[in-house]
Amino acid sequence: MELKVGDVIELKKPHPCGNREFEIVRAGMDFRIKCRKCETQIWIPRSKLEKRIKRVIE
Repeated sequence: MELKVGDVIELKKPHPCGNREFEIVRAGMDFRIKCRKCETQIWIPRSKLEKRIKRVIE
């Protein structure tokens, strides 16, 4: 799966704030994604992120 910095993704499970949309802030072996509602940033390995993505929005 090809993901770039700035892409907006929708995950299968929501963040505790209730939002499912995240923006990719850093890409590589590990990704840093930012919740679009509460602005919390999360570090997640590529393998876990690719399994959790429902769709790429932008």
